[in-house]
Amino acid sequence: MWRETKPGNASCRSRTMRVPFGRRRSMLRTPEAYRQGLQDQREVYYRGRRVADVTTHPALGRGATHTALDYRLAEEAAYRPLLVVEEGEGAPFSRYFHIPRTSEDLCARNALIETVTRVGNSFVPLVKEIGTDALFALMIVAAQVDRAAGTPYLRRVQEFYRRCRDQDLAMAVAQTDVKGHRGLRPHEQSQPDTYVHVVERRPDGIVVRGAKAHTTNAVYADEIIVLPTRALTREDADWAVAFAVPAATRGVRLLASPRGFSATSLFDNPLSARYKTVESLTVFEDVFVPMDRVFLLGEWPAAGLLAKTFVEFHRFTAVSYKPPLLELLVGISALLADYNGIAGAGHVRDKLVSLVMYLETVRGLTRAAAAECQMKEGLAVPNVVYTNAAKHYFAIHYHDAVRAVQDIAGGLVVTAPVEEDWNAPETRAVMERYLIGAAGAEERLRAMNLVRDVTASDL
Repeated sequence: MWRETKPGNASCRSRTMRVPFGRRRSMLRTPEAYRQGLQDQREVYYRGRRVADVTTHPALGRGATHTALDYRLAEEAAYRPLLVVEEGEGAPFSRYFHIPRTSEDLCARNALIETVTRVGNSFVPLVKEIGTDALFALMIVAAQVDRAAGTPYLRRVQEFYRRCRDQDLAMAVAQTDVKGHRGLRPHEQSQPDTYVHVVERRPDGIVVRGAKAHTTNAVYADEIIVLPTRALTREDADWAVAFAVPAATRGVRLLASPRGFSATSLFDNPLSARYKTVESLTVFEDVFVPMDRVFLLGEWPAAGLLAKTFVEFHRFTAVSYKPPLLELLVGISALLADYNGIAGAGHVRDKLVSLVMYLETVRGLTRAAAAECQMKEGLAVPNVVYTNAAKHYFAIHYHDAVRAVQDIAGGLVVTAPVEEDWNAPETRAVMERYLIGAAGAEERLRAMNLVRDVTASDL
């Protein structure tokens, strides 16, 4: 039986032996090439109807435009040094695929994710971030399973990694099973398909069935990486499976959640009318997976370890994209304090200070997680204590931050007239007269609408 490798004692900043990953030259895709790649036979449903093309769909097309941000910024001279690795084996390639070997590598990944999210007006694209988190976790766990069981998983993971890196692919991760009866283990379920599992083993591959929930941006991904969601027992061996399939694979169905698509006015909803992250119910109906895409098959003791190792990377990603949102809360609060004429009030200044402290605490803990990383199988893993502290601190203080922003903004956040009123000459004159403050009515309304979109909408 294998156990999790203990973190190395060597400094995270020291270079470690690199695993060779081939010599092929990578190809950076353009935003247009990425979007064209989504125009395939993937089976996506929105409000009960099959979607012919996610890039042109009236609702889903909004998200496809935003997820192309990673590809667009890689072409811009100002951002290319941050987004592209120009030297070394496989270069040039997206920095998301840069395997972290030192704390500097993790710091660069943190800066990458935070910057792209900031350029996206607090919306992270999430088509390379989560997928590379999964790839790094698979590299670590596959090496440990191979040593214990003589399996070929690390080689398969490396080959899949090279393919994704060299072709600049977008990836989604399907981890959370729908779970069925929460008090029962997978093998005890009356409906075994509530956890993704193997239903047939063939010499050239496996057939899987089941469903995963909350899969972020799978409708905009080239590849879907499937990981276990929990620790398993010997009886759950058929559920101990990890693999990857193209999103357009026969038998894969993506039921896109329509939540948050109600906004259409840029005046009323300056963010949610432009940006969207789409969650899906990801269904596998007797899907064939070639053996070279299978990364775990029946090694049940490794299921929980893989789930946990993925989270150690992904929580670092999650807290890396939080600061731009908190910067937005600080900035819009300061702006509305000015527009409302209360910037000098003591209680307002106290709220602004608390928002800044909240932001910088989350950011500081995230950077500490990179600086105090741990080595596992030659990869630098963010410090789990600092990462979890950042995640916890963000979560428990978020509602206090929202309350502070809304207190500064005032009740018009949820009661103000809307764009149709502003565009009608008769009602616009009334609004211009009565909704002024230390700034004009339009400035105040647009700022109020931004606050509502961020703190009081279905965004």
